[in-house]
Amino acid sequence: MPTITEGEQQSGFLRAKKIIRTIAITFFIGLVIGSVMAVVSNGFVIGVGWLANQRESLSLFEITVFGFSISTAPLVCLLIAAFLVIGIKRIFSITRYHGPADSIYVAHHADDEPDWRVGIGSTLAAFVSASGGASVGQYGPLVHFGATVGGLMRRLSGGALTIEIFLGCGVAGAIAAGFNAPITGLVFAHEAILRNFSQKAIAPIAISSITAAAVSEWAFGERNVLGINHVAPNLVELIPYLLASGPVFGLVAIAFMLSLRRSARFASGSGLSAPKLIILAALICGFVGMFIPEILGLGTDAVSNMFSDEFELSYLLVLMLAKIMMTAVCIGFGLFGGVFSPALFVGASIGAITNKLILMLGFGSAGPALAVCGMAAVGAAVIGAPISTVLIVLEMTTSYEFAVAAMLSVVSCKIVSNVLFGHSFFDRQLMDRGINISLGRSHINLMDMSVVNYMSKDNFVSFSVNKNTALAIDFMAKKGVTEAYVITDNMSFSGKVSMQSLVLTKAENIGGCIDRSPLVIFADDSVLEAIEKASTFVGESIPIVDKSSGILIGVITEADLFQAYLSMQNKTRDIETA
Repeated sequence: MPTITEGEQQSGFLRAKKIIRTIAITFFIGLVIGSVMAVVSNGFVIGVGWLANQRESLSLFEITVFGFSISTAPLVCLLIAAFLVIGIKRIFSITRYHGPADSIYVAHHADDEPDWRVGIGSTLAAFVSASGGASVGQYGPLVHFGATVGGLMRRLSGGALTIEIFLGCGVAGAIAAGFNAPITGLVFAHEAILRNFSQKAIAPIAISSITAAAVSEWAFGERNVLGINHVAPNLVELIPYLLASGPVFGLVAIAFMLSLRRSARFASGSGLSAPKLIILAALICGFVGMFIPEILGLGTDAVSNMFSDEFELSYLLVLMLAKIMMTAVCIGFGLFGGVFSPALFVGASIGAITNKLILMLGFGSAGPALAVCGMAAVGAAVIGAPISTVLIVLEMTTSYEFAVAAMLSVVSCKIVSNVLFGHSFFDRQLMDRGINISLGRSHINLMDMSVVNYMSKDNFVSFSVNKNTALAIDFMAKKGVTEAYVITDNMSFSGKVSMQSLVLTKAENIGGCIDRSPLVIFADDSVLEAIEKASTFVGESIPIVDKSSGILIGVITEADLFQAYLSMQNKTRDIETA
């Protein structure tokens, strides 16, 4: 009968200890991050709601114009918020707000972490902006704050798990607590941020999402964010309307995203300072909000009223256009916030408009279904998470029919928005910064890996231009190389010589054998750029030259580049398939 050796017993004990430690860390991280995000998300949402109610109840700032009573509270409150946002930017040294796009980038960037200082400052700026009445959302800032919390937890834990898991836990907790939707939180973290379904990440992210929803319900009570309490639609009757309206929803989503980008571009080229732009945004949005108060803040009450068909067609058009423009002004000019809540507002309004038009044409009313489907479709197109958006509808309505109807609109809407705009607003933000997330983790990380880290500084042969040919041949033969580099007295790169050219030449020195235009890699090139340059290279090694000074600082071989590529591929595979 075989016996177990002492070494095998020790090895088994170590494996068991490692498994137990991993399980304990997984549960602990999920529980802690989920609990933190439950408190923060609910505090953010409840705080914004309470301050919005206080703003709406202010009677001190009411004026009478031509017999009409108009409240100037939106203008006053937004100006106060603008000055607070300016102060927050200075305190946290924010030159660019961070949001979901940055969370996506960090999730795809090996060993990187969110900038916690800018993350916290951006969240505070979003809270102040939304509370003051800016036409912005709350979920984007909460998503990035969740990623920031995840990054801080990873630092405190000493990197017990990969950064993707910590980010996913924070993001899932934010969505689960914000929408009271734990399944959506889990799926959103994988679909929109991590962009993969890693087996080792699912457990902690699911624990975080469930914990966030459970703590939210226990501590803050059950909330239905958008209050969809209507009779389920008849799917058979809805299908023609959904297929016809889906592309319309897609075009509206594109118009919304383009307005955000063009507003930001206009602001950056205006020549105005950041404080002046923020104050200008407050003045514009506050003035419009005096006459169209529904577009202020998150607009959840207005969306619920759209579901109940409480607005006329003309006013729905006004609300949709005003919301698009004011969100573009606020976000583009520096009153920071999310884009998801405004997208839901715009989507619900175009859905309600579509329902009105169908009714005017003599067809039967679709009830609130088109408003719900429009909301889901535009929201999915903007954030690039169609499955998560359908799940939000399912978890908020507990209606299979509403979810399936929303899915059909989302799919047809996404076909249009993907072709004409791109995967999401966040992906386009990254594209504007030269980052193409669709190319995957390996591509992004290879772009960020400096070729200098893989070069050899002394494992090559170099000569001066006046080197004797015979001596050069002898030296290269002793070193076992067939290529050498020619440099000046100050180490500037002049070219390359080969053993073959030296043997065939009749010149006394190597000056006549120099290849003056060999393949060169610059010191500021990335590994990916080096690989692309070397794709047709044949030879022993490639010189790496400082672009500004022309000095030869090292060489790199094809094997070095392959090793760097394979190392990154293996790391990516571990993340995405484990």
